[in-house]
This record gives sequence, C-alpha cells and structure tokens, in this order.
Amino acid sequence: MTSSSILAGLNPQQVEAVTAGDGPVLVLAGPGSGKTRVLTHRIAYLVEERDIRAWHIMAVTFTNKAAREMENRVVRLLLDESGKLDGLAIGTFHAICARILRREADLTTLTRDYAIFDTSDQLAVMKQTLGDLNLDVKKYNPRGMLSNVSSAKNELITPEDYPANDYRAEVMRRVYIQYNNLLRANNARDFDDLLMHTAQLFQDHPDVLARYQQRYYHILVDEFQDTNMAQYVLVKLLAGQRRNLFAVGDPDQSIYAFRGADYRNVQRFREDYSDTQLILLEQNYRSHQAILDAATGVINQNPGRIQKELFSQRKDGALLMVYEAYNEDDEARYVVDTIAELVARNKYHPGEFAIMYRTNAQSRAIEDAFIRAGLPYRLIGATRFYARREVKDVMAYMRLIHNPDDNVGLQRIVNVPPRGIGKKTLETLDDWAHELGTTPIQALFALLDGFDSPFSARARRALITFAEMLRAWQATKDDLPPAEILTNVLKQTRYLDYLDDGTPEGDSRIENVLELRTVAASYGEVPLATFLEEVSLVSDVDTHDDEAQAPNLLTLHAAKGLEFPVVFIVGLEEGVLPHIRSMDDPNQMQEERRLMYVGLTRAKDRVYLIYAVRRALYGDSRANIPSRFLYDIPEEVREGTLLGKRGQSDAAQQHYDTMTRWERVASGARQRQSPREYQRTRFKAGDCVWHQAFGEGVVVSSMVRGPVEEVDVLFPGGGGQKTIIADFLKPMES
Repeated sequence: MTSSSILAGLNPQQVEAVTAGDGPVLVLAGPGSGKTRVLTHRIAYLVEERDIRAWHIMAVTFTNKAAREMENRVVRLLLDESGKLDGLAIGTFHAICARILRREADLTTLTRDYAIFDTSDQLAVMKQTLGDLNLDVKKYNPRGMLSNVSSAKNELITPEDYPANDYRAEVMRRVYIQYNNLLRANNARDFDDLLMHTAQLFQDHPDVLARYQQRYYHILVDEFQDTNMAQYVLVKLLAGQRRNLFAVGDPDQSIYAFRGADYRNVQRFREDYSDTQLILLEQNYRSHQAILDAATGVINQNPGRIQKELFSQRKDGALLMVYEAYNEDDEARYVVDTIAELVARNKYHPGEFAIMYRTNAQSRAIEDAFIRAGLPYRLIGATRFYARREVKDVMAYMRLIHNPDDNVGLQRIVNVPPRGIGKKTLETLDDWAHELGTTPIQALFALLDGFDSPFSARARRALITFAEMLRAWQATKDDLPPAEILTNVLKQTRYLDYLDDGTPEGDSRIENVLELRTVAASYGEVPLATFLEEVSLVSDVDTHDDEAQAPNLLTLHAAKGLEFPVVFIVGLEEGVLPHIRSMDDPNQMQEERRLMYVGLTRAKDRVYLIYAVRRALYGDSRANIPSRFLYDIPEEVREGTLLGKRGQSDAAQQHYDTMTRWERVASGARQRQSPREYQRTRFKAGDCVWHQAFGEGVVVSSMVRGPVEEVDVLFPGGGGQKTIIADFLKPMES
C-alpha cells in the first residue's frame, strides 16, 4: 500500500483532508461528499504514511453500523498489511466509554459486571423513583422527568449541582438523586452515565487521563455536529496537549437537538482551537445539480452558517415536482399512484422509493393508501427490533443471568411465561429481601438454600422452580456461548410455546425470538457480557432490513444517513413542516430548515414535494398555507403549479390478467384521473376580501371544486377561519 494508492480516486478537497498535518482539523462535509471515505483514508494514511501505530488511533461515531463500515473499509484499504491494524479503536462514543469504565471500574462506583439499562428499563426505574417519592405521575410525567435527567447528564450536571431555583426544580433534583440511587442499587447505568462517568473519571484522575492521552495520539470524530456537551468534553480531554483532533461533520445536517446534540460544538471547536485547519467538502456524489440547488436555497435562509457551494458532476436531472393535494388522503393516493406508475414503466424498483414526513402520525394515511392498493410498504424506525416485547423479555433473561443484581430484569420476567408468581408474591419477596438486607434475587437463592420464609407453599414452589433455573443458567454463563445460553432459556422456560397462540402475530413474535438467537449465534464464542453490551448499544439504523423491496416510509429524522433514488416529502405546510412548535422559536425553525435540507439531499434522481390544501390533524380538519420551504427553492429547479394536476396517461390497460400488482395499481390510477384541467382561481393567498356577515378577511388558500371556487378565509374580527364560495366574497384594496 502506497500513498498514491491511498489517495487514488480522491478529489482535491478530500486529499487535503486526508493528508492534513498534526493539530486540530475541522472537515465540514456536505451531504453525499464522501465523509466516510475521508475518515477511512485518513486512518490508512496515518498508519501507512505517518507510521502511526493503529493502537494510537481512536475513531468514534454514533452508530454501530457506521463503526463497522468504517472498520471494514480501513481493513480493505490496508489488506496487504496484516497486523498493522491491531489495537485500532473504532466504535461509538457509548461503546468506547463502556469499555473504559469496565477497565477502570476500581476507580469508580461501578463493578465490572454492571448492566446498561435501555430506554424502557430507565422508564421503569423512573416510575419506581416517582413512587418512592410519592409524586403523582400525572403531574410529573415519567418520560418528561427522564428527559430532564438525560439533559442534565449530557451537560455534565450532577444531582448535587442541579440548579433548584424553584419548587419544581427542587423536585427534579430530588428525582435525579433517587433515580441515580436506584440505578446503583441495580448495579446498572443508563446510556448517559457512560459518557458522564467517563468524563468524571478523567477529570477526577489526571493520571488515568494522561495514560489514555499517551495511548491515543490521534482522535477522529464522525458526525461531529451531533455531539453533545459531554461528548465534546470527552474528545477534548483525550486530545490533550497533542491537540490531534480530526472532526468531520456538517452543522447544516444537525437535526437531533431533542437527543442533546448541539451543532454549536462546531463553533466551540473553532473558538477553542484558534489555529483550526478548516476544509470544506463540497462535491456531491449522490444528487444531480437541481436537487443540490434546491437544498441550498432552503438552507441558505439559516443565519450565521459557514457557506458551502455544493456541486455535482451530474448537471442534467428532472426538476423537482411540486404537487398540491386536496387533503392527506389525496396526498397519499398521489404518492402511491406515482410510485406504481414509475415501477410499472420499469423506471425504478419498489425499494428505491422513500416517503418522508415530519411526524410519525402522518404515516397513517400513506399506510392506508398502500393497503387499499394491495401493495407492500416498509415502515422504518417505527418499532425497532430490540424494542419488541418478546425480544426484550428474552434479553431480560440474558441480562439477569449476567448480572445477579438486576432487579428491573427480574420484575419483567419472573412471571413470564406465567408461573404463578403474582404481584403479591413479588411484594412479599421485596419485603423479605429488605429484612435480610439483600437483593430480591439473592433472597430467591436463600429460599432455594432452605431459609425460612413468609411465602405460602404454592408461592414457595413457584419461586424455587424459577430460582433453580436461574442458578443453573448463571453457573454456565462463563462456559457457554451466548447462543447456547439463550437456547437453554427458551427450552427450559418453554417461551416459544408461550408465544405460540395460533395467530399470525404469535408467529411473528416467534420469528423475532428466533432471529435474536441468530444474532446471538453470530457473536460466536464471545463472553455473555460482550454480547449484552453490543446489543444494548445497537442504534435505530442498525435494525433496518436493507433487503426489503418495498417503498420506504420514514420520518425525516430517521432519513439521516440514508439515500434513495426517488424521494417524496409530504406535508409541506406551515405548522406541519415546519412544525407548529417552531413558529415562535428561531432556533427550532433553523432546525426545521436543516431537517428539510436533510430530506432533500437524500435523493439521487427525483424529488416530489407535496402539500395539502386541507389536513386532518388532532381531530380537526383545517386549511393550510404552503410551507415557506417551497418558496425558498429557486423557481428554475422546480415545476408544477399550486393547482397542479397530473394529466391522463396514454398507457393502455391491456393484458390486465398478466400484470403485476404494481402495474394494476398504476393502470387503475391512470383510469381514475380526469383530463380536465383546473380553472384559474379568482382569489389567491394574501388577498384581502369582504364578506357580508363576517366582514374583512384574508385569503388563506383557494381552489376550484367542480363548478365553484372554494376559498379559505381568515376573519380577524372574530369569525375565525371559514370556507366560503367565491361568489359571496368581494375583493378589497390591499
């Protein structure tokens, strides 16, 4: 492997980034500009050309999928250099921190076999916290309180330092303290703890920090715009005096503020490292130029951003189509009919389409349209594999085998499948464990060892049966691979029989558990602790089925990191996209604009932008104003009119019996469409009008329906918004 081969195929900006010297480097990578390529070639360059040992390099990213892809690419680049990559640290922030904490457990309040609680486990602990503090869950929502705790940890704010300026903040501080106490009682930590405890470890033990700074000469960070404060502090601490921090990201694609991501870390980087080498990756390898110009038109409205001029070698491409639908059902039909027609004409395969929307609730109408058409679709991100009930049950068994102090796991599966251990028995077990000064699980083992207990004979037999299985499994956890442990659990609990209820849903649950066993088998002979740690850190994107050949339905947030030949963005109305919550918050509006930018730049070939004149939201059907983002797109790269209607296709409906489902739907859609063009409207949005009963009003929207023009008018004088036939309105001087 030579320098020329490492740099082969890179454009000048990519070469500049890969070969950058020591010190802080900030690479602002536009969408589709090859940022992963830059990161992997940078690692190969450091190893091959700079003679940096692989174990002196740490590369961090946000998903296991991205980490695996990065590692595989580096391995392929240096394929002929066996052994050169030994010790290379590539992983997610949480995975790397988890390894550090297990390695340095003696210097923390943790033990090496601590559990990592996922979101549902954390919620269970929070509910217990609120119960312990006698707080009303209706007044103090568990999810909301958990979000507050997470935000504090992401900002590295301890319970003791939590600002309690009023009564509610004082309650929050007490909740934070008790929540942490319960985590410790379960010998567990949540995801945010992994970052916070590692940062505290480095701050409290300079000698430990110095050891890791000596270990890692170069720190590379992917998706830097998505880092939170804790992550920023961590990489800055690790970079130390060497300051070899190589950050790659795009603040224009920062869309995860609700998870704690802070795009301002890009600016903090430049302020903290005044000698930062700034490199822009502007050549896009995904989209044609019209799509990039549209995305640039949208994102340029955000103030204070570093300008990037995105360009593509693909100069020719279809203009972006803007379509006005009457309501969400018309919108959905248009999407399904358009996809069916493009598939029937052999333009694209079904899996090459993506339908994106701002909120999950918007998927309902689209799903219904696919179902009515008898066509398959793929819902991305709605229910993750590891969040499914049956998968969580089996994982709770595995976690309990590994960590004997996991009371949350015990509560979940002690009576799943049902074995006669009810709520009253569990309460008695908790009370008895408290009297013994031990955990409920250790109390179970005391019962197994013949201790006198307060249980009835029936409850005692049920508890002993469960305890015997649990002790036997724990005895083998260091000798058997994860897949074999899992198989033993399934057999001895007859869990699959429990799921087999004769329904398709039951079959699906069984398939999920069997798939989990397949996942466990893929880990081979690794320790159970490693398997549990890896599974607990799997991200949403890691669970996508990449082989599904059906159109993809997903939120714009879930679209980050993905790409599709054809993209539909629906719900382009004020209050939907951008979301209503952003209307009075400039920062949120900027993020909404970034969200639109991300959606547009997922597309390779075609983009369809759809808004509805009326939309039923939260039980109320209302008239809408087209999204401001539509008007940000330059006119020369979009087509369609506000009253656009697809013309009648001249395709014939022949050989119907031999058609595919996609062809039949496309044919039916063509037959349903009328060749009639809409008439011009007398009124347009913004016109001032007069109504005899309601007085002066402002036109929100207008459309011809058959022989009449329906006008949605807002009457500030108290009438509210009304739909009025145009003949009853008079234009006014504006």
